[in-house]
Amino acid sequence: MTMPSKPNAVAPAEPLRAPSPAPAAAPPVAPAARPPTVGGELTPEGMLAALQSSVGETIVGLGGVIRLLAVALVAEGHVLLEGVPGLAKTLLVRQFAATLALSFKRIQFTPDMLPSDIVGNVILNPAAQKYEFRRGPVFANVILADEINRAPPKVQSALLEAMQERQVTVDGITYPLPRPFIVIATQNPVEQEGTYPLPEAELDRLLFRILLGYPSEADEFEIMRRHGSRIDEVATPAPLTAEVLTRYRDRSLALDVRDEVLRYIGAVVRGTRGDARILIGASPRASVQFVRAAKASALLDGRTYVAPEDVKSLAFEVLNHRLLLHPETITQQYVSGRSGLEPVLREIVGDALGKAVVPR
Repeated sequence: MTMPSKPNAVAPAEPLRAPSPAPAAAPPVAPAARPPTVGGELTPEGMLAALQSSVGETIVGLGGVIRLLAVALVAEGHVLLEGVPGLAKTLLVRQFAATLALSFKRIQFTPDMLPSDIVGNVILNPAAQKYEFRRGPVFANVILADEINRAPPKVQSALLEAMQERQVTVDGITYPLPRPFIVIATQNPVEQEGTYPLPEAELDRLLFRILLGYPSEADEFEIMRRHGSRIDEVATPAPLTAEVLTRYRDRSLALDVRDEVLRYIGAVVRGTRGDARILIGASPRASVQFVRAAKASALLDGRTYVAPEDVKSLAFEVLNHRLLLHPETITQQYVSGRSGLEPVLREIVGDALGKAVVPR
């Protein structure tokens, strides 16, 4: 590139030439499309677009996971993110929560925790000369239960009442939790030292278990390009208040589900119970949560009805953590040299979907 000469510099004589045409101006950059709104309020489709756009500014290649978190948020279900360290599980939840106009608390689970560290406890107030209840971090709309499997079962059980009934009981008094209320837990499936497996009763209260894998080559390149020279930024907030999300939840629950689609969901769930590779299949609670998740998925797609595609797209995340594999199945999986239990779980859910009659 030729640098322009200084204003006072004398250029050597040269033949006269026609002036060079001015470089073409760069086309104007079109502004990003705003999420659709109705009466100034985000539509459900706009909510999903806003979440994916805002969180996607920092998180790369996890658009499908963000959608599942949005479905869980509308359905008011809880989520377990499972993956090896370094996959941005904690950052994903923090960025997701930062886009919401909701209260957020992070709980770092450790082996020395007590249940009172989560739900709170009753203490003596010397000034007032009376006992008062001091609320724990569970009193928030969005809870990040980081490395949940590092806490002993007694501490994990402190979340059972909160996750199922949206309340906690301390010293015989019941305290309601704020609504909406969603727990997003993370765990490392590889490291077993100093960890405690989640009991089946707690796993069954989770709407989704999302298994995270390594990013693609292109995504990992983009991660290095974005984060190699700057500190993580806070996601752009979206106008998603508790009142808005409550309206979305009520709208999703009111969506129409044909009897044929309900029978389809029931057939998929029952198909897991009759599989010889499974010791215990999915429970009726799974069927109820499956319906709610399918309704929330339909709402985020802008539909007023649940389609079979909603069922197919959510089946694995709804069912994989509710299936207790037969010991022989686990042994055969490792003897065959296949890595982990995810492949056989996908086969089981795929077989259950394949045997169920798809409604037209």
